[in-house]
Amino acid sequence: MKRPTIANRFYSLILLLSMASYMALLGWQFAGLDGLIALSLSCLLVVTLNPTLSPHWLMSLYGAIPITPDRAPELYQLLLQIAQRSGLNTLPVLYRVPSSTLNAFTTGSQNHAAIALTDGLFGQLSLRELAGVLAHEAGHIRNNDIWIMGLADLFSRGTSLLSLFGQLVLLINLPFILLTEARFNWPLILLMIFAPYISALTQLALSRTREFDADLCAAEVTGDPRGLASALTKIEHAPYSLWKRIFFPGGRDSAPSLLRSHPPTEERVKRLLELEKDRTFRAMAYPELIDFQARLGDRIVRSPRRHITGLWF
Repeated sequence: MKRPTIANRFYSLILLLSMASYMALLGWQFAGLDGLIALSLSCLLVVTLNPTLSPHWLMSLYGAIPITPDRAPELYQLLLQIAQRSGLNTLPVLYRVPSSTLNAFTTGSQNHAAIALTDGLFGQLSLRELAGVLAHEAGHIRNNDIWIMGLADLFSRGTSLLSLFGQLVLLINLPFILLTEARFNWPLILLMIFAPYISALTQLALSRTREFDADLCAAEVTGDPRGLASALTKIEHAPYSLWKRIFFPGGRDSAPSLLRSHPPTEERVKRLLELEKDRTFRAMAYPELIDFQARLGDRIVRSPRRHITGLWF
């Protein structure tokens, strides 16, 4: 269990450093050492200040509604056990998104996080499967993936901005270059054009790596990799939007691998089910959580009013 996690984190570090190098190389090409120092100090300032938006404000953009513990005591009891096993300092706040799609996401920081679950999840997943989904999102919080992906986004946007600036400068000076028959710096031009795309692809690769790590954390926390695997399978085979069916008629995983933010579901499920054969992993199972899941069984929350008190608004 530890080996793939360490490998994933090492790979994530390499990808993150690669994204930083793309931006640093553009800064050095444009302004030399002074530009590189200024760029580095700017990034360091942003990382140090670590500005984060309120999770409640971000959730409001999706029309999400807070789920309070008194309205969903059973669900929060499950989340509490997951959070304790995950080593979270604070309990994430749960939100319900009024959408029939099957989706879950996390926002905020390690000490102030929120997890959103759509109505589609409550209508299709059992509480055992919901436990896997919640543990996956808790894994993102524990691994500080929100901050990591925010940093990756900073590098990606910085690279795009420098590329756009460089192309504008080139366009403005193009008549002068043509009239004076000056030689083009083709390596710099190619770097300006392709660096943003390479950075974006690297960011997607980083996202896929963090998803694998969150899956491993969820399996470790719940001791039940099959629960998450079952949830992923249901989410994969759920109907999705018309435009996606037009562009990717073969399903979600028919998109080119380089353009996906999540790994192929089949690969994620395969990795999870392989853990069941690992005796050392089974020994890590959390007895209290496993007992709680056993009592939950495979009930599907078709009627939130009946199964989870007050979840129907």
